[in-house]
Amino acid sequence: MKPLIIGMIHLPPLPGSPNSKMSVEELLEYVRSEARILEEAGVDAAIVENLGDYPFYKDEVPAVTVSVMTLLVREVVKSSSLRVGVNILRNACAQALSVAYVAGAEFIRCNILNSAYATDQGIIEGKGYEVLRLRRYLNANVKIYADVHVKHAVPLYNVSIEVAAQDLAERGGADAIIVSGIRSPIPPDIEKVKLVKEVVKDKPVLIGSGISLSNFRDYCKIADGLIIGEADFKVNREIGGRSLKESYERLVRECKDLVR
Repeated sequence: MKPLIIGMIHLPPLPGSPNSKMSVEELLEYVRSEARILEEAGVDAAIVENLGDYPFYKDEVPAVTVSVMTLLVREVVKSSSLRVGVNILRNACAQALSVAYVAGAEFIRCNILNSAYATDQGIIEGKGYEVLRLRRYLNANVKIYADVHVKHAVPLYNVSIEVAAQDLAERGGADAIIVSGIRSPIPPDIEKVKLVKEVVKDKPVLIGSGISLSNFRDYCKIADGLIIGEADFKVNREIGGRSLKESYERLVRECKDLVR
């Protein structure tokens, strides 16, 4: 079965962030264009993420970020047939769930759903207790895709990745588990992916970093989904830039052929 192919819509700096330059109307046109490229390339889903808003807040983000993210995510939902997800960096999981619920998105990515990590934003504690209760309160049909041993971080509850994945799936309430490398351009070790899949048998296991045109075949064969947004899939290899349709098309086509 072909893994779920998820493209990243990396947003430019949003209003209120240090490097913001684009108007709301320009941002709306940007996401429409990105959604069209990904849809035409044949990907299954897209995650809308505020990558341009660095340096990131640890968890809660300003009201203006939530407002504009809701507008942009809603535009992607309305203008495409893609399944749509939301990630608000660094770990605004409850706010991402709220955006997804209002905008009609299907899932969120939560970097730190349980446990605690030392990160480049400081120490971040899991948000599972808050996010799961909010979802129940809203009666929202929004899935939670959560990272295990998340990138750009070191776990303070330093158990093996397979134990952390079991905790995340069983006690953390994740609907899918994301395995990444130590930072964005680096893929996870394939043996670690296999370990996670061995212990998390009833939930999808996705790759969350490092997918390139040279390695995607290996991950297509073992993962339930690929989250893609590295340099090979960007115009002029610009990290966080516009999506490159040709690269996505190649991955979708060849991945499909591999798993027939």
